[in-house]
Amino acid sequence: MIRAKEVRVIDENGDQLNIMNTNDALQLAMSKNMDLVEISPNSQPPVCRIMNYGKYKFDHAKKEKEAKKKQKQITLKEIKMRIGIEEHDFNVKNKAIEKFLLEGHKVKVTIMFRGREMNHPELGIELCNKTAELLKEIANVEKVPKSEGRNMIMILSPKSDK
Repeated sequence: MIRAKEVRVIDENGDQLNIMNTNDALQLAMSKNMDLVEISPNSQPPVCRIMNYGKYKFDHAKKEKEAKKKQKQITLKEIKMRIGIEEHDFNVKNKAIEKFLLEGHKVKVTIMFRGREMNHPELGIELCNKTAELLKEIANVEKVPKSEGRNMIMILSPKSDK
């Protein structure tokens, strides 16, 4: 598929041969049971390399797979509370939030309101602020407490060590 008449050829060891006719370069690659691959089509003349293309594709896919494995997946965990939560339950929920944050996850704190509790959003904000204050050493408030329907939502993200 190489359209240029002349190409600069690099052999399988990485040594630059010279500028040669495309057909001659293809013959040279075939004599070594390898492929002629165009690396830099925009240069004058285009640069081609003699290599095993199947092995190159396999190695490239393997490297991409390794890179994908090393990426850290950040998930959003959710903890739900009500404004009438007891102190012990509140502490248990905060320990769970702390565990999620230390694992590197973001945490969505949802305060649920029922019935007449909707008339007191300040109690939900107070609960969110209390949570944020307890976890200020390990968490940043990414999204401040905001009412969404019958719920109030706050998002915490782990503090970066950088």
